[in-house]
Amino acid sequence: MDRADMGTKGSGGACGVCGGRTYLIERQGDRAHARICECSVECQVCGGRGHNLVEQEATFSKKVGPRKYEVLAPCACTLRIRRVARYNEVGLPGVLAHATFENYRPIDDAHNRPKTVAQHFAHHFDKKGSNKGFILSGPVGTGKTHLLAATLAHLVLEMGVQARYVEISLLYATIRRGFQEGKSGGEIIGPLSEVEVLAIDELGKGRGSQFELETMDELIARRYNANRTTLFATNYSLEPERKITRAVSGYQSTEDAKNVLRDAELLRERVGERIYSRLCEMCTFVELPKDTPDHRRARQQGEPRGHHHAPVKMRAHR
Repeated sequence: MDRADMGTKGSGGACGVCGGRTYLIERQGDRAHARICECSVECQVCGGRGHNLVEQEATFSKKVGPRKYEVLAPCACTLRIRRVARYNEVGLPGVLAHATFENYRPIDDAHNRPKTVAQHFAHHFDKKGSNKGFILSGPVGTGKTHLLAATLAHLVLEMGVQARYVEISLLYATIRRGFQEGKSGGEIIGPLSEVEVLAIDELGKGRGSQFELETMDELIARRYNANRTTLFATNYSLEPERKITRAVSGYQSTEDAKNVLRDAELLRERVGERIYSRLCEMCTFVELPKDTPDHRRARQQGEPRGHHHAPVKMRAHR
């Protein structure tokens, strides 16, 4: 059921706050949080009952022929409440509460391809079929997580899909804490293995320890075997083979030297052949050019020294 089926007309269609979406996405602490817009708290369709009588038609016998009958069906407001609650379980970072496809600003055609792939995936997602995921690769600050957030918001709030977001280093830390509480890694990975759509951010990040590789291998193997859809973002190249890179020499800062070495690393080397092979089957590969600018650094450098933004209440924009 898409948004047109959820009865936004007369239940938020004329609202200047939510723009007809009937919900808002705001930053609440370190998480993105959705809530029903004030324009739709009191449903004008069902009067607060949460369900409506819907007329259906079926043939129970050839002799009688088709017959119409009424059944109780969830109202749009009930579906909306479920979707908002489901969104608040996704775990998206609060800084991305504003992230939509509309406010993703590509600088050129190469930068636009990730948006095109992510948006096409979101708008053509088949809830009853098989869906190939995608993996976005590119330098820091180029909007990869923004697109993951926009994709998950659309899937959950507009289509009712169950989804989760996890940043890989935080997942490792959560599992380690779980060990101290007597939990196994499988107990934590289990729910992530079963969710309809999982977005894994910062793939390849970490120390590359045996624990990290085994954790990632188990999670991806479970989802691969169950044919579940997984999305990824990484700073490492998706190229299958290492290219010749310039040597680290001259007057370079330690950070610059690290960046050069990291740019030369391949995701294939970071995650291993087994995981990389499965990614090739599970995902569409999209790689941004290495010279794509960091939009956060560009924004900071463009602001006068000492300039601060006033607090802004974040919400989803059309």
